[in-house]
Amino acid sequence: MTTYSAVRTTGIYCRPGCGAKPLAENVRTFELAAAAEAEGYRACLRCRPYRVAGTVADDAPELVCRAVQLIIAGVLDDADEVALGAQLGMSARHLRRLFNDHLGVTPDQFARSRRAHFARRLLDDSELTIADVAFASGFGSLRQFNRAMREVFRATPRELRDRRRRTDRLAADGGLVLRMPFTPPYDWDAMAGFLARNAVPGVESVQGGVYRRTIALDGALGLLEIGPGGVDHLLLKAHLPYWEGAIHVVERAGCLVGLTTEPVLAAAQLAADPVIGPLIEARPGIRVPGAWGPFEVAVQAVVTHHPALTRPSPGERPHAGSSQGDRPALTEAREVLARVVEVAGTQVDGLGFGLTHAFPSAESVAEADLSGIPGEVARTIKALAHEVALGNLSLAACAPLEELTGALLAIDGVSEEAAQWVALRLGARDASPITKGAREPDEAWRPWRALAAMHLEAAAPR
Repeated sequence: MTTYSAVRTTGIYCRPGCGAKPLAENVRTFELAAAAEAEGYRACLRCRPYRVAGTVADDAPELVCRAVQLIIAGVLDDADEVALGAQLGMSARHLRRLFNDHLGVTPDQFARSRRAHFARRLLDDSELTIADVAFASGFGSLRQFNRAMREVFRATPRELRDRRRRTDRLAADGGLVLRMPFTPPYDWDAMAGFLARNAVPGVESVQGGVYRRTIALDGALGLLEIGPGGVDHLLLKAHLPYWEGAIHVVERAGCLVGLTTEPVLAAAQLAADPVIGPLIEARPGIRVPGAWGPFEVAVQAVVTHHPALTRPSPGERPHAGSSQGDRPALTEAREVLARVVEVAGTQVDGLGFGLTHAFPSAESVAEADLSGIPGEVARTIKALAHEVALGNLSLAACAPLEELTGALLAIDGVSEEAAQWVALRLGARDASPITKGAREPDEAWRPWRALAAMHLEAAAPR
């Protein structure tokens, strides 16, 4: 977790490792850059703290974490704190109190800081015009953009671009290339392996250590590529139909590969566990993956763990941490997913890497002809799609774990393991998609069972 140091006498805040040497009695610390900015401090020009990972501590209440995920998804772009609170079942006043108590900022201040920091990175790294940077960063107007940048960085966007360093600029032969910062350790090999094992055919691909996927933005198609970049960042190349709202594309991509939360407290508490502790010591950079599309993740998990496809052979017992890659029925599950994509998804031509379609919407799947898919599985997929399309099942990040898994289990054919995997990918930190052979010890891993599950998954024999 990055801790920012703010100096009272200069009004400047820095990231760890900055060469500045202020007197200790003049220093305040903040866990979020946004909190330092809310107190009137401005970013150091030397260490540029806006270029490091600005994650929320994993010891924040789960309600606050769910609110943060909604902000990252763009809820406050077109709505206010009242609407955000309503989605979480609380008043805006109570929500602001929670944010102030645990993050040191209001939801609006948190959202504004994220937009300003993203814009500053675009000004440094890209050749986008000032106007494109403004709208890519989620600002509603150039006036709003200029005002926010002056408040956060004490300079205009043009002045900030003139200060950028030559080494910041990222060359791109098409698309927008951006650094995705993280605080080490981060295990990209483990994340890429998990994404490869769970890739939806035609939609996702992992080749040569690079994850690629198709995306659809308001019906227009695009492509994302994520791969290793350096000791403290991944590289994202985004081929987008338009730049407006690119911040949410980048943040959703960061959520997908587990960059929005650092499991500092979770890893510290699980380190003493006799089962999980040695796994954490061996691979301390394991993170919990998120989801690009909630409905896509739900269909993938429901199919992969459908009872009709995953029934073990007589006498076979699943082992602790067994992964989807160990299941004899995985090939059949992938064939089912490929069929869903083929009949309901939008075809994309000329991308290569096995990418042929964008994943379909719930409405498209609900109306699709799923002939050729085993009957029990097809009925479950249809039922899931209908519930989501009708609004009876919400796959939003703000849903509590028990509420989400209960709603999924109410659909015939959705297994407990599938429901827990969906919850894990949607950000429930206590989701526990462990096979029944490992149920007994996992109570000791609360409330961090999602991280424990990822360590078991990464350690499972292939």
